[in-house]
Amino acid sequence: MRTSALRPTRSGAAYHVGLGEDRLPKSFLLPGDPARAKKIANSWDSYEILAESREFTSYRGTYQGTHIGVTSTGIGGPALSIVVEELAMKGVRTMVRVGSCGSVLKGVRVGDIVISKAAARFDGASRTYAPPEYPASADPLVFCALVEAAEKAGVRYHTGITASFDSFYAGQARPGFKGFLPPGSKSWLSNLQRLNIKNVEMEAATLFTIANIYDIAAGAVCAVFANRVTNEFGEEGEREAILVANEAIKSLAQRARV
Repeated sequence: MRTSALRPTRSGAAYHVGLGEDRLPKSFLLPGDPARAKKIANSWDSYEILAESREFTSYRGTYQGTHIGVTSTGIGGPALSIVVEELAMKGVRTMVRVGSCGSVLKGVRVGDIVISKAAARFDGASRTYAPPEYPASADPLVFCALVEAAEKAGVRYHTGITASFDSFYAGQARPGFKGFLPPGSKSWLSNLQRLNIKNVEMEAATLFTIANIYDIAAGAVCAVFANRVTNEFGEEGEREAILVANEAIKSLAQRARV
């Protein structure tokens, strides 16, 4: 009988993500959407599917000579925390979120990408790991590799502080059912702008907090799908974000071999 701690199963498979004893790449990309995980795998030279379990779909493959993996995390910090835990148990040591986000600045346009230096912890999942004073910062080498990849690719990118929330609607001042908005919603955008926040999403703070605790190298690159200032929306920039993430992992792997 297994214990309630739910460590890897007797067969060696991680309980939620379903990854077994197969040798895993040391670097994984973490999109939220399983469909984006498949798009990422399709961008590699070769790949194989490893597991499909709940919202977690995993592949491993090769990108220009670099071994690389991807697991979808679902939406939000709680689900992402499961993936980070179970990949860490399997020996993964670099994790890069490849997601979508909303911009809170007029100049950060739909289709641009944002590379996070750190994340403001407006989520709840990260607080189960560390007090609010604990920083949610990207690994500096991963951050620099993402920036260099964006420069090399010639894509329009921004760097800065990301704000992570647990709620897509009420937490991000979007009207919910019957137009519900929580108190303080009218000042939500201006408050973030005063803090020089670049973008908002739902996972980076959790990833960075756990990664720092476990000494895992983590980063985040997100395509801007929504601009909350201009009220524009478009599913653009995903291909560029995937390219930048792939190139960053390749660069980090090459440096490690030097």
